[in-house]
Amino acid sequence: MSNTLSPPSTSNTRFKKIAILFAGGPAPAANAVISAAAAAFLKNGVEVVGIKNGYSNLIDFKNGNQLVEGQDYVNMTHQFLTRSRNSQGIIIGTARANPGKQIKSPADLDDPQKTAPLNSAYEALQSLGVEALVSIGGDDTLKTANKFQLFQKKQDGPDIPVVHLPKTIDNDYHGIDFTFGYFTAVEFLGTEVRNLIYDAQSTNSYFIAETMGRSAGWLAYGAAIAGEASLVISVEDIIGDFVDQETFTDPATGQSKSRKIMNMRAVCERVVKTMLAREQDNKGFGVVVLAEGLAEFLPSQYLEGITRDDHGHISISEIDLCGIFEKQIIKTYADVTGGRTRRVKGVKLGYESRCAKPHAFDVMLGSQLGVGAYCALVENQREGVMVSIKGQLELHYEPFENLVDPETLVTKVRYIETGSDFHRLARFLETYINE
Repeated sequence: MSNTLSPPSTSNTRFKKIAILFAGGPAPAANAVISAAAAAFLKNGVEVVGIKNGYSNLIDFKNGNQLVEGQDYVNMTHQFLTRSRNSQGIIIGTARANPGKQIKSPADLDDPQKTAPLNSAYEALQSLGVEALVSIGGDDTLKTANKFQLFQKKQDGPDIPVVHLPKTIDNDYHGIDFTFGYFTAVEFLGTEVRNLIYDAQSTNSYFIAETMGRSAGWLAYGAAIAGEASLVISVEDIIGDFVDQETFTDPATGQSKSRKIMNMRAVCERVVKTMLAREQDNKGFGVVVLAEGLAEFLPSQYLEGITRDDHGHISISEIDLCGIFEKQIIKTYADVTGGRTRRVKGVKLGYESRCAKPHAFDVMLGSQLGVGAYCALVENQREGVMVSIKGQLELHYEPFENLVDPETLVTKVRYIETGSDFHRLARFLETYINE
């Protein structure tokens, strides 16, 4: 008689040892994902190693050397995992090292020099006897997982199947409705916004709160809705009405190029309209939430000397977006009102939310994604897939080819659909403006 209260055991799995790797920025409930994945394999007789600090140690591996336990990896046991699912931080660490950095097209996979970091990672995992890899990370880590999978197909050695688990508090991932950590981050940032509102009311002033959200506005919108902000503006909102074109000279090629930039004046006027509408209701205070991704659309004079990471992203931490808007909004307010003044202060919110105590839903979602890695590799014998969730935490698997462009090997950003019910929700809750 089968016990319907327990999941089926698959003791005859072909895998004897698997590796778990976490890359990119931290996210609440990261340890729920790692712990649940490791526990699912361990209870079915599969050894689990946790690769420390993303791909960093794998990229530096030289054939003939040995990875050092405790320094480069940890043997994950049930004792190691004790009460870790609800813990904060990342028990195996993380990093942004990218072994697929030089791979820009499928043709690059035939270039030994460009694939050398991927080969180092492959040989490093082989040296540990790893037979499958569970990759956890954002869309850049998904791109790396796909490149690693494609690279292996061109090698003579044994295949190391890869499954990927989606991670980003930005929630801008195709193939899944909500990513683990998103709701915890929204709760944390929403609380911060509400605290700022009390401060703003006490001092009859405004705060410009910059939240994380490099490519899309999910986090900014969530924080604004939960935090009762006066207005939220993200990347999706400036496309169209608030965009100009700028011509510049590419320092690498010397060629003239054009790029989309924000119409700063138009965006600031939109903020000032909200401020004036609130004044009509005797509310000379409030909080405006901006998504940090707006920094990508700043005019070039604000981006001089800004560095870029291994994935080509500008270093947003080097840009004082809220400070830039603070000054511009003060000026615009004075221009529009004929010289009146209003206290405006820019505040950055973000890093504090990445390792916050995980929300119960994120722990459940993360745990199911972790178990999904086992289900994909062992029960369904899948590889080259991203584990996803729908409905009542039901598992399904998205092939990499559905998520990654086959020509450029990059992923597409999942923006908030302008005009969608989620997008309109924030507008319903903001201060009404008679245009």
